Amino acid sequence: MPQLIDRVSRAALDLLFPPRCALCGQHGALLCGACAASLPRPAGERCPGCWTPWPSGGTCRHCLGAPPAFSSLRSGYVMEGGARRLAIELKYEGLTSLAEPMARLLAPLAPGDCDAVIAVPLHRGRARSRGYNQSAELARLLARELGVPYLRRALVRVRATAPLAKTMRREERRAIVAGAFTARPPVAGLRILLVDDVATTGATLDAAAGALRDAGAADIRCLTWARAG
Repeated sequence: MPQLIDRVSRAALDLLFPPRCALCGQHGALLCGACAASLPRPAGERCPGCWTPWPSGGTCRHCLGAPPAFSSLRSGYVMEGGARRLAIELKYEGLTSLAEPMARLLAPLAPGDCDAVIAVPLHRGRARSRGYNQSAELARLLARELGVPYLRRALVRVRATAPLAKTMRREERRAIVAGAFTARPPVAGLRILLVDDVATTGATLDAAAGALRDAGAADIRCLTWARAG
């Protein structure tokens, strides 16, 4: 019954305020088919682990030297053009409704054998100031698309960290987020899909995946909306 009420309420709102594409402004959907098809997809050879561009193919030197706690990382798009604009509007402009079409586009990239979906959490102070966690919005709707549980409280950010600058080296980023997360026992034995909005070097995802590993997760694969590079 709550789902039916929700659908009826949304239909009524759509009649009063028809949705418009966040990119082109066309009426009919929050993200129209043409704009979705034009989003920049990753190209070229990439490391199968952290998915950084790696022209020679195979595992990159970073993953060989310090293997991440996750088994794979994939992103739907490159952090450019429309994909970047959607990520920014979801994260900073409060347009959480965009998470639904974004999650729908990500769903085909998710592994078919995951047991649960978990979002990279914000520290409670940042969560209070922003009012929501954009990664949690994506993860919750992605779990619904996949038909698996969304474990909202399974991963906690126990330490606030300084914003990570794009110019930082991977090692610097890893040092900043080390020990920033803790996970709870319900993840033991589960194959986890760990979701974030944007990946740069994968350092934050690595730290979060490490906490899940320490709590007994069987496998962690990461999926983000976009990849910076």
